[in-house]
Amino acid sequence: MAGRMVVGSAALAGLVRPASAPDPAGGHRVLPVRPELTGLLPNRGLRRGSTIAIGSGQPRRGGATSLILALLAEASRAGSWCAVVGVPTFGAGAAAEAGIALDRLALVPNPGPEWPTVIAALIDGVDVVVTAVPTTVSASVANRLAARARQRGSVLVPYGRWDGADVTLQVVRGVWEGLGPGRGRLRRREVTVSARGRGAAARPKEIKVWLPGDGLTQVIPRATGVAGPGAGRLRPVTPAASAALAIPSRRGALTLVGPA
Repeated sequence: MAGRMVVGSAALAGLVRPASAPDPAGGHRVLPVRPELTGLLPNRGLRRGSTIAIGSGQPRRGGATSLILALLAEASRAGSWCAVVGVPTFGAGAAAEAGIALDRLALVPNPGPEWPTVIAALIDGVDVVVTAVPTTVSASVANRLAARARQRGSVLVPYGRWDGADVTLQVVRGVWEGLGPGRGRLRRREVTVSARGRGAAARPKEIKVWLPGDGLTQVIPRATGVAGPGAGRLRPVTPAASAALAIPSRRGALTLVGPA
């Protein structure tokens, strides 16, 4: 990809969708996901304005990154812009293999102390914003960012603990395939993904899928579960001017590097 240099997250937002644009309407209110993941989401896709949290689980590297890649792939292929914030280990190579279009992917490995400002600016211009959740995020900041996503029609995907999400997805179990007796190569992993939420997602669900790979292996119904309380109506954050610098990476994605 021929690289482009973009100065400031506000400039990045201008490339994608003007910050003053209203919440998109019409036939694109729900962004697509892989068919085997549709049963986990109340709208069978990523509804614009919603918050879809990814639970980190224990340990933190227990399949959540593969789930994020699977969640973004179809929306990216369909033309949506995606951003991943605060995940330094997120690789452009793995994203490309999952089907994510690198020329519509922005990476912010280290957003720094102005994390809320960076997320608010990206929400203004990017269709799906994935972000690792810092340990110091207050409930008021989290709720304001979710409110901004509702206003702008972006999908906010926090990775980590996030109270009040519309849906929370989490990998709860996983088994690797490919290893034989003392030899072989890890090829794919069968994981069990749980979903819980509020409203239409109040009834917990579980499915088994291959990550990476295609195909739903089993739906596990769960009849019980109570959704947590939802967030109230809050005013959106007003983003400040950002000093971030966006540069094209070697593989084609845009990488936003915060100030030293």
